[in-house]
Amino acid sequence: MKNHLEEVYKQILPYIHRTPVLTSHLLNEITDCFLYFKCENFQRMGAFKMRGAIHALLHLTEAQKARGVITHSSGNFAQALALAAKSLQIKAYIVMPETAPIVKKDAVKGYGGTIIECPPTNEDRERYTQRLIQEKGLTFIHPSNDLKVIEGQGTAAMEIIEIYPNLDFLFVPVGGGGLAAGTILATQHFSPKTQVVGGEPAWVDDAYRSLKSGKIENHSNAPTIADGLRTVLGDINFPIIQNGIDSIIRVEEEEIISAMKLIWERMKIIVEPSSAVAFAALLKNKAEYKNKNIGIILSGGNVDLKNLPF
Repeated sequence: MKNHLEEVYKQILPYIHRTPVLTSHLLNEITDCFLYFKCENFQRMGAFKMRGAIHALLHLTEAQKARGVITHSSGNFAQALALAAKSLQIKAYIVMPETAPIVKKDAVKGYGGTIIECPPTNEDRERYTQRLIQEKGLTFIHPSNDLKVIEGQGTAAMEIIEIYPNLDFLFVPVGGGGLAAGTILATQHFSPKTQVVGGEPAWVDDAYRSLKSGKIENHSNAPTIADGLRTVLGDINFPIIQNGIDSIIRVEEEEIISAMKLIWERMKIIVEPSSAVAFAALLKNKAEYKNKNIGIILSGGNVDLKNLPF
């Protein structure tokens, strides 16, 4: 698997940015940890999901590329697939909930994706997507429950581990589970001593409950500010997470906003609420991680500047 993941990285490298890792003395003092922020907010299209999208598309047949691809996404994977498809001259259709941020819809259109809006439920996403697959013969690329996507997402962890091989923990936000699963695969093969910790909004804590029950749980689709994490685990990524994650820490809405504000104010970078969830999880339980070397994947920076929480 180690050689396979290295090959994945070589394949996608021409299409992605190798994003920076930033540090902050002040945030180290606040947490009593040594923090290393992997800034996927500087990735192409503004989020880590470009990695998985391009890897999945690179493995399509010529016939599949000719017919086009489709996904359903509240925003970041929508943008990622649209840009990845544009990079490879493939037609992309994106089913997006009506409530998705305007900034993300505009970005998808800017990357050449065709948007089909649907009501904001997982059931409607699936229904609209299946109809288009049948009508147009499109290939479905799942935002998180696809092994090619998962492997691509894991390359963000590979990059930070290459620079900082002595991480004790690597914190990631958990939504659909693609980043968490990819990060687990990367740590298992490149830094086995590094434990992966997930952060999840308490309002949509299906991953936390799934670990407790041993089966994939759903959620109420509550309108958390971390809109990118209002998705559920799948049958491909859940076993990886179940067997490889150290823990999932649930955070409240005000804790997400506080963490996001700290990053904006102290690090002078833009991250979206979903991206701040991993840091919020560390802040909530910081006493447990005192003096540890901790990586935090800042998953994206696609923010609606007209609708900030502070």
